[in-house]
Amino acid sequence: MNRQKLILLFSLALVIFNCKNENSKTDTDILQNETVIETSQTSVNVIPISHGTFILESEDRVIYIDPTGGKEAFSNQKAPTLILITDIHSDHLDVETLKALEIANIPIIAPAAVVELLPETMSKAITTLNNGESYEIETVSIEAIPMYNLREEALKFHPKGRGNGYLLNLNGERIYISGDTEDIPEMRNLENIDKAFICMNLPYTMSVESAASAVLDFEPKRVYPYHYRGTDGLSDVEKFKKLVNKENKSIVVQLLKWYD
Repeated sequence: MNRQKLILLFSLALVIFNCKNENSKTDTDILQNETVIETSQTSVNVIPISHGTFILESEDRVIYIDPTGGKEAFSNQKAPTLILITDIHSDHLDVETLKALEIANIPIIAPAAVVELLPETMSKAITTLNNGESYEIETVSIEAIPMYNLREEALKFHPKGRGNGYLLNLNGERIYISGDTEDIPEMRNLENIDKAFICMNLPYTMSVESAASAVLDFEPKRVYPYHYRGTDGLSDVEKFKKLVNKENKSIVVQLLKWYD
């Protein structure tokens, strides 16, 4: 092979090599950009009201979770299209707030223990959903997840089977709402969760450490500490965030304002 052909072949190989490197770099850059976009976008807005009360708002759904605080707590919010109630305690079930919201035609989903306490005239569409049961309403699918205490001294607060946590499929997102619970196996075994709302208030539910341990097990994409006022004041949610991100930096811990 003469020298001219060798130079030609070498030049061609160099061009191909550079093209491959350039293409690889471009693919990586695009992937990084897509990741940033994915983590910065949300299809379901979260509106904290107070303690265990909040709103999930998508394109066509406005879901009130455990509405408390009177009508004034929701004065600047859209009217609900669906209401979920987790338990019988007053920070979750507030009949006076429900009456004030004028929800006669709004579907309410709750466990049997809650439904028994609702006035018959409260709503024309009350559905009883107990642990392990599922329900679909228009564009939302709902599964009732157990919520209960594990520690001996706390069993009296939340016996297994009375209240519901909820797993929602809403606008393409899987959303877990813990309700009042400890770090139970049913929580630790969850999979593919986009948003998780995790309680942490002693002595009623669980410690910051237990909540972080459970979150590290089921690895939601984004976690919201909520329901974190206990007998000794507010739980240390900054510590919760540090515990989670020390072990798994990919989990986004979102700290919202739940208390004045």
